[in-house]
Parts: sequence; structure tokens; C-alpha cells
Amino acid sequence: MKKVVLGFSGGLDTTYCVKYLGEDKGYEVHSIIVNTGGFSDEELKQIEAHAYRLGVKTHTTVNAVKGYYDRIIKFLIFGNVLKNNTYPLSVSAERLIQALHIAEHAKNLKADAVAHGSTGAGNDQVRFDMIFHIMIPGVEIVTPIRDLKLSREEEIAYLKSKGVQMNFEKAVYSINKGLWGTSVGGKETLTSNGMLPEEAWPTQLNEKLKNQKVILSFAKGELATVDDKPFNHPVEAIQYLQSIAGPFAIGRDVHVGDTIIGIKGRVGFEAAGPMIILKAHHALEKHVLTKWQLNWKDQLALFYGNWLHEGQILDPVMRDIETFFEASQKNVTGTVFVELMPYRFQVTGIESQYDLMNSRFGKYGEMNSGWSGEDVRGFSKIFGNQTSIWHSVNKK
Repeated sequence: MKKVVLGFSGGLDTTYCVKYLGEDKGYEVHSIIVNTGGFSDEELKQIEAHAYRLGVKTHTTVNAVKGYYDRIIKFLIFGNVLKNNTYPLSVSAERLIQALHIAEHAKNLKADAVAHGSTGAGNDQVRFDMIFHIMIPGVEIVTPIRDLKLSREEEIAYLKSKGVQMNFEKAVYSINKGLWGTSVGGKETLTSNGMLPEEAWPTQLNEKLKNQKVILSFAKGELATVDDKPFNHPVEAIQYLQSIAGPFAIGRDVHVGDTIIGIKGRVGFEAAGPMIILKAHHALEKHVLTKWQLNWKDQLALFYGNWLHEGQILDPVMRDIETFFEASQKNVTGTVFVELMPYRFQVTGIESQYDLMNSRFGKYGEMNSGWSGEDVRGFSKIFGNQTSIWHSVNKK
């Protein structure tokens, strides 16, 4: 009997895949769920029990949260990466780490095939397929939902005919939660105009909260403490900050982007902790890095974010950019002061031993101590010299 490894979430699509692959196609189904921070222990146990009730041969749960940070999120922070200056790439990044673990599991089991529940309409199908082609070449990729062009109603009818009992009610809003943010999709995001209503957001505003000041400390670009509370790993710091900032309903937005397959789409997201970290980290960098370090980081981050979004995590150029990002963080150490307010936050300042905004070298717009007026007069003439020559040569 042929083995197939199925990326399994326990939802309608992957539930269909288990029954179809096992009973209609005769595969020995091995399910795997890769947790990137979106599931509680109780939810993972329920998903495992559901998989075995459906008839899988084995079910594997992978806790990939820390590896997800070390391999991807860390570099999104180092690069201050926001897709289209808006979206922290939460789902995009998750799918890549999930695909990598699924491929590794298929390799270890010597599986004949690998399967996922993606439809033919989105980005995930490309991300999964491409990584599987690279990591496990020759292993068949099976995608029942995409290949059979199934509607939700057809899937439900099939599962009921197989005696499957589960909640078939479609949620009004689709939610995908992970360490680096939560995506929210609904009827409002299917058109070009419309904002998600208050009840759509998974984390509701706690109206009793008052403005709160938070102190973030970074060590070589990584979040180390929150309000002087230390953590064993940056993942714990991210989760702790999220628990504080989430009830303020911070980090909500709707992202409009270009999909890998060439269409445009909208998705809502909430990412209180990630958005605060990215803005705080960037504020610290603006104080401790030079002009051209910041300039090149911005350019590389734009490419890195786009290439990651399109699933190209295995391209060696990504390792090259990550090496640059890592090197740029040597002096990104210091404290950032943030104030949390309902629906928004404000970075109020930083402190760092590497701060280049230093009164010993002059005060912007007021006084200088490192040069004279004559120095600037000569510098200004030389600095514009080539442009001056061009205008002289090209006079009519």
C-alpha cells in the first residue's frame, strides 16, 4: 500500500482529504500538523483524536514555534519587513515552515506521495508545491480539493455519506492564528470596499484599559525583555507582549496585495505584538545605524519580503540577505519606550549606548561642535561639483 503524508489542520478540506485518499484512492494516510503558534495543547489533542477517528495510520504533531522564529521571524524583524508597508507576512511565513516540516516528514517515512488541502485559487498551493518539488523531488503531490474543483457543499455531502461527524457550519469569518499575527477573512474582504466589523476581530478591545507604557529592550536586534521581564527565548517575549497589547485592539488592518498567481486580494489581520516590535525595532535602528546601513536594509528588506511571500525561502539569495541582516544588528541594542492606547500605539523614544544622535557632535538645527562654517562652505561646493559641471556643459 502506498504511503501519503497529509498536511492536516482538522478543517473541512483536510478532513475530506483523509477519507478520499484512504478510502477512494487506497493510500495509507499519515497526517501531520505543524504548530506555528496558533493552537493550544487542548486543540492539538482534539485534532489528533479527529485524525485517528477518520482512519489515519499515524498522526504527528510538530511544535515548530521556536524554529519558525529562528528560521524566519527573526529576519523579518531584522529587516523591519512589512509587505506593501502594511502586512507582517504572518500567514505567508507560516506556510513555508509548515511545508518544510511536512516535506521532512515525508522523507523520513519514505512516503510515495505528499498531500495538502489547498484550493486552486490562492497562494498556498504554490508555496507547498514548490517546496515539495525542491525538498522531495519525485514524490507525487496529491491535491484533491484543487484537482477535483470541489465546492464546500460537495465536500460536506461526501463526508456525510462516509458517516463523518463534525461541525459542518461555516464560520462567518475565517481565522488563521499564529505567532506572527492572525489573518481574518470575510465577505467584507472579498470586495474592494468594506472594513471588517468589530465582532469579526478575534481579539476584542477591552474598554476598561487605560493608556499603558511599555518598555522593550533589544539585544542585537532581538527582543530580550518587556518591562524588564527576561525570557529564555524571544518567542516568549513576543507572546508576552501580545498578551499585553492585544486587548488594546492594536495592529488591525486590511492588506491589499498581489497574489503569486497574478490576481489581487484583500485580507484582514491583527498583529498587536508584531507591529509594535517592528516599529520599535525600526525606531532603535534609526538611532544606531548609519544612513547607508538603513538605506541598503530598506532595499534588501523589500526584496526579501516579496520573495518570502512568493514562497522562495529556499533560494540561496535569501541566506545572503539574512547574513547581511544579521551583521547589521551588531549595535541594535537598547531600550525602546512605547505607549499603548486603544487601537494604536506610539513609540516615544529610545535609549542606547550606540545612539548616534549625540549632543557631543552637534544639535540638529541649533549648534555644532565638530565643524566650522568655513568647513561647510567648502563641503557644499565640492558636494555639488559634478552637478554644477553638468549644468555648465549643458547650458543652451
